[in-house]
Amino acid sequence: MNQSSEQTAAVAAAPQGVAGGLLLATLGAIAFSGKAIIVKLGYRYGADAVLLLMLRMLFALPLFLCMAWWAGRGQSPLSRRDWLGVLGLGFSGYYLSSFLDFAGLQYITASLERLILYLNPTLVVIFGWVVYRRTITRGQLAGMVLSYCGVLLVFGHELGAQGSHAAWGAFLVLASAISYAVYLIYSGEMVRRLGSLRLVGLATSVACVLCIAQFALVRDVASLQAVPSQVLWLSLLNALLCTAAPVLMVMMAIERIGPGLTAQTGMIGPLSTILMGVWLLDEGFNRWMLLGTCLVMGGILLFTRKARRQQG
Repeated sequence: MNQSSEQTAAVAAAPQGVAGGLLLATLGAIAFSGKAIIVKLGYRYGADAVLLLMLRMLFALPLFLCMAWWAGRGQSPLSRRDWLGVLGLGFSGYYLSSFLDFAGLQYITASLERLILYLNPTLVVIFGWVVYRRTITRGQLAGMVLSYCGVLLVFGHELGAQGSHAAWGAFLVLASAISYAVYLIYSGEMVRRLGSLRLVGLATSVACVLCIAQFALVRDVASLQAVPSQVLWLSLLNALLCTAAPVLMVMMAIERIGPGLTAQTGMIGPLSTILMGVWLLDEGFNRWMLLGTCLVMGGILLFTRKARRQQG
């Protein structure tokens, strides 16, 4: 094939690659957002956070082990320091943050939960400012103000409707976001040494073991026999469709369209959570929810504008 033919083929293939990347990013964002919906449905069958989290991680564990094995083929074995880092990151980023998130969902709507978690980039920057004295730009500060005003608007509405339970649930979910922000801050060096896919596979496998151990310590294992079949199927769906699949889809999207455009496409996540909450959970949708969501999404868009330009 001559040079002209190769260029023509590349130009023709480029739109298909972009379209495929956008589709993967969109499906990944929607799948991630479905986690809260499935957890809320599980609560309707009498399950609690400990049980739902254990079942999700139990079903997902083989997938994460395969991910870690695949990414680690031909790589150097982990040192003692690496293992300690994986254990710490697995505890903070996937076990503790997931447990707090699941617990918070018992008290607040899936829509508010998703908006709080969407503040994660701002928490990372705040921690960077506190710990490493990194500068916060005016654009980032303006984006943070908009985003937090949006969350407070939705939170204030739920607080008036549900009382102090909403405050406790929002606190738990915010603590979940903080725990995951700690993971993001301290995972940079580990990602450079191990690679993102290998680190995610190992850290999530650690979290799976911790969730299973937690259930064994605080619950009677024999009680699993009485778990409704609906809870088992919902947990399997959560593990496959809302945990493992979106991780792979987002990573494949980044390969095709880059992290900046992938992040922008991911903004569909809060909207899809709200729509699924209204459709599947009969959660209310009003002007306060609409205005709060617009503020949060607009704020995050403004907050990450510089980073998206650099990542292209």
